[in-house]
Amino acid sequence: MQTKRSYLVLLIAMMAVTAPPVNADEPEGVLTGIDVLVRDGFKPLAGRKIGLITNHTGLSRDGKSTIELLRAAPDLTLVTLFSPEHGLKGVLDEKVGDTTDPTSGLKVYSLYGKTNRPTPEMLSGIDTLVFDIQDIGTRFYTYISTMGLAMEEAARHKLRFVVLDRPNPITGTRAFGPLNDEDGGFTNYHKIPVVHGMTIGELARLFNAERKIGADLHVVELVGWKRSMWFDETGLTWVNPSPNMRSLTEATLYPAIGLLEACNLSVGRGTDTPFEVLGATWIDARQLAGRLNGLGLAGIRFIPYRFTPAASKFKGESCGGVQMLLTDRNAFDPIQSGLSVAHTLMSLFGDKFEIQRVNNLLFNRSVLDAVTSSKDARAWSAEWSTSLDAFAAVRTKHLLYTR
Repeated sequence: MQTKRSYLVLLIAMMAVTAPPVNADEPEGVLTGIDVLVRDGFKPLAGRKIGLITNHTGLSRDGKSTIELLRAAPDLTLVTLFSPEHGLKGVLDEKVGDTTDPTSGLKVYSLYGKTNRPTPEMLSGIDTLVFDIQDIGTRFYTYISTMGLAMEEAARHKLRFVVLDRPNPITGTRAFGPLNDEDGGFTNYHKIPVVHGMTIGELARLFNAERKIGADLHVVELVGWKRSMWFDETGLTWVNPSPNMRSLTEATLYPAIGLLEACNLSVGRGTDTPFEVLGATWIDARQLAGRLNGLGLAGIRFIPYRFTPAASKFKGESCGGVQMLLTDRNAFDPIQSGLSVAHTLMSLFGDKFEIQRVNNLLFNRSVLDAVTSSKDARAWSAEWSTSLDAFAAVRTKHLLYTR
């Protein structure tokens, strides 16, 4: 027994000696742009007069507001705040007016009210715009348009534009769906796929170069982020980016189900699980779930479901529909799934479903025409495969993280 115990002690000692040293400086999990800025003593902003475009998602790893961190930082001046859709606190589902931040006393100019871009008056007294907002990786989520329009004004007024980068919560490896036919709008700012697979900082680089904006752009890069990471693998705390984006599951489903919300459907707004359910008063829940499950779509199952939304479409009315269950998020193709739902609703319920309104967010007429005229989903994806390949080549030029 003594020999076995001595051998065990020796083995443990040898493991301790041969184990690789722990680098105390290496972060556990991901550092966002604001974390790196703090770590580096705010040097990229030294001497600058700052206008900060942010909302409630602008937080460091330890939960400190980017607003307060910049206010307390040495050798820079935080002059003005700007808020995107949903306002500074991220709770509004309506047009937003200018306000004053009660904590800092700073003026908050809304970029989702009378204007979607900063005006000369708003930019008075600053030489740098800083952007720190969590995106969710879908083309028609408006925060990326707010960034692009602000970059245009920064270039016009010769201001520096600094992006504090944040992870793409649905990974940086997955790009899906067609590019939009038109660009320049608030839900279609640039011609990119519905799911672009880029961080906000990488998108800024792409916008700046491909739209020839010419902004004095600087990206404070992430540390420790890998392209394959889902948000729950980053070590960061989830903060709802908008009132109806309440989980990583909903962010994953959003490009599929949000794509349909211009149609006469409830996509779960006014319920506890927006974008995890969809329905309408005219839908037979069991019939729809059975048909969708029969398609064998990868990574998702559909459960017959009844619900009564407390807001938005069909408010206060009992709806039949489906609840979406993700079974394999890595296999899930949101665009194939979303268009399959649209095609199935058209096939089962005919003119009761306003399928043409899918194009309000899809912005690709040939793809929608293929969906309405063909039962074979392979014909749909053939409509965007060439343009998606071309985008992939352009996208590669602007990536900051190669692993």
